[in-house]
Amino acid sequence: MITTAPTFDDLAQDTGPHPRAGASATGVAVAGWGYALPVRRVTNDDLAQTLDTSDEWIAERTGIRERRVSGAGESTGPLALAASRAALARAGLTAADVDVVVVATSTPERLIPATAAIVAAELGITGGAFDLNAACAGFVYGLTTTAALIGQGMARTAVVVGADTLTRFTDPDDRATAVLFGDAAGAVVLTGTERSAAARAGGRSPAAPGLVSCDLVGDPEGIDLLVVPAGGSARPATAATVAAREHYLQMDGREVFRRAVRAVAASVDRTLARAGCTADDVSWFVPHQANARIVDAVLPRVGISPERTVSNVDRFGNTSAASIPLALAEEADNDRLAAGDLVLLCGFGAGLTVGTALWRWETPA
Repeated sequence: MITTAPTFDDLAQDTGPHPRAGASATGVAVAGWGYALPVRRVTNDDLAQTLDTSDEWIAERTGIRERRVSGAGESTGPLALAASRAALARAGLTAADVDVVVVATSTPERLIPATAAIVAAELGITGGAFDLNAACAGFVYGLTTTAALIGQGMARTAVVVGADTLTRFTDPDDRATAVLFGDAAGAVVLTGTERSAAARAGGRSPAAPGLVSCDLVGDPEGIDLLVVPAGGSARPATAATVAAREHYLQMDGREVFRRAVRAVAASVDRTLARAGCTADDVSWFVPHQANARIVDAVLPRVGISPERTVSNVDRFGNTSAASIPLALAEEADNDRLAAGDLVLLCGFGAGLTVGTALWRWETPA
């Protein structure tokens, strides 16, 4: 049931200044975080019951041991909503505090309206709400976009979600893709800060928290390497497209691997250079959890050790836009993130789209 909220007529009569937005923030803190997972676990051995594969084959090539698969009532919208609620509860904030909701997803709850609008309505949030589709890089794009809104005084508090249910668009008979994907949602609550809490406390990092630098790029030559051919406006659903299984994800895995390693390493290098940092300054590297072999190939190229790299791909598989906020929330829950830590986030996926952000971690004092 949708929470009762002010009507359009009520909002139309509100011509005064926004109660929270207006003044540019000097930094952005992560006030809360949360995630949501489907109940059902599917192991590699489970998949081997219907596919010509094995636990050893999947784990060796991907690092994945199991994944979560959505069931009834666990589509993208409900998962995004649950993650948002958890993040707001962690932040100690309510719907009235939120200026904007951003949901990064390539598997929206519906074509219209935006999944973000559905989440906002369910929470009773009357601020802006929009979806963003940058595939598996979506959360980084959402994070950087929202940090800019807060930095420019267009918002003060925001909920940023990465949520996908790609198993619903994965051909269960395709061994190349069926073993890779899982479903999840992760969310953070961002708030503008006037002065770093670490600086006030005499901490080791007087610099403003939030986005330090970023790199948002694409590889146009890889546009057709990872695609769902039908179901959009160019090729609406017909009996023929369904029969041809063209509503399932299709991927050239070998070429995606090759291009992803090269593109991620270059994007990380540019992001660090723009910040005037080196790999040694990075406290934690949180890459998109697509495939352990991709991350293993990237690390020596960028000079970051496995010990400083967050990985949960073995338990959740590739959860697309949810993978980075899910990994980040687990790290925060385990108290592994400290004020002033430089956290390097990098997502890459269909498009081929890459997004890297260097984020200075801080929670409100």
